Amino acid sequence: MNIVLARIDDRLIHGQVMTSWLNYTGANRIIIVDDETANDSFLKMIVTSVAPANIKTEVFGINDGIEAIKQGAATDKVIILAKSPEAYVELMEKGIPLDKVNIGGMGAKEGRTKFYKNISASSDEKANLKKLIDGGVTVTIQIIAEDKAIDVAKILN
Repeated sequence: MNIVLARIDDRLIHGQVMTSWLNYTGANRIIIVDDETANDSFLKMIVTSVAPANIKTEVFGINDGIEAIKQGAATDKVIILAKSPEAYVELMEKGIPLDKVNIGGMGAKEGRTKFYKNISASSDEKANLKKLIDGGVTVTIQIIAEDKAIDVAKILN
């Protein structure tokens, strides 16, 4: 399986992902790794219904997501979507090779503080971003593919 994009986004699938990132990556499969979404049949139906019909889109909890990624076909060009850095730390720790993780949307909410423009994170989320970086993963902020990537290692404090 070829992971063409690993993205953190509170909203998971939305217009920017569908247009910019699918075109840019040439992905043919989307795997959403999020326990809350996987356990809510209505939410699951919503996120899978907004993906284009020609893109295989699946929602898994973290453990099932790890297995789905490990068992992916060699021809799969996969976008992995999760709502938090913690999911990617778990993927990394369970042997999923991640070169890059992209932050697309981490909005303001209780417990989070702003750390770059409209990107906010809690202290735990920042610690997990640091774990990814310390594990050799390049973490960038890039809303759409056409934007310049911002290196999180340079702005995380």
